[in-house]
Amino acid sequence: MLIGILQTGHMPDALIGETGDYSAMFERLFSGHGFTFRTWNVVDGAFPESPDTCDGWLITGSRHGAYEDHDWIPPLEDLIRAIAASSRPMVGICFGHQIIAQALGGKVEKFRGGWSVGRQIYDFGDTELALNAWHQDQVVELPEGAQVIAESEFCKNAAMVIGSSILTVQPHPEFRADVIEGLIEHRSAAVPPALVDEARANVAKPTDNDELADRMAAFLKKGAK
Repeated sequence: MLIGILQTGHMPDALIGETGDYSAMFERLFSGHGFTFRTWNVVDGAFPESPDTCDGWLITGSRHGAYEDHDWIPPLEDLIRAIAASSRPMVGICFGHQIIAQALGGKVEKFRGGWSVGRQIYDFGDTELALNAWHQDQVVELPEGAQVIAESEFCKNAAMVIGSSILTVQPHPEFRADVIEGLIEHRSAAVPPALVDEARANVAKPTDNDELADRMAAFLKKGAK
């Protein structure tokens, strides 16, 4: 099964040598699930020809806001709507979660409650999963037909499904401890120091990245044509 990765941002240059870019982290996360991958750097203006180019799609995180004025965001929203209409499976993570919601009629904004960074607990109804987060923006209004499937104390709309072909999550299952450590060092200037200290204190605690990866992989495979 060919998964198209729509890369909407890049990791800091200081981290790429150790962690890889977003696309590399997702390829590592889904190792063993039988996927092959092709990446388009949509953040740099590179787009696939059509939704039919791949069997399924994944939209990555980004340091950018879905509501910001970047010339690559409107064509990405058009592509999201085209993929949704094609019924090919699509998964979005963090910015991917937000831009899918926005493209389909929801609303994203800089959350007045501030930041969520590091290890957080998310209630998926049937279980609680510990996952790493790094965001200030949130989906504050759902698109039509969306069903919330996970929440945390800080993030009410932490994961959603739309129909049978779209799954999105706010946290980052591709972020291991070394990624959080790197972000603390290189991208935490805007984060309140108390939250940075808490993230640093929890960085070695286990996460359920593999469990969420299994769920996302199963969703992609079930929705594939």
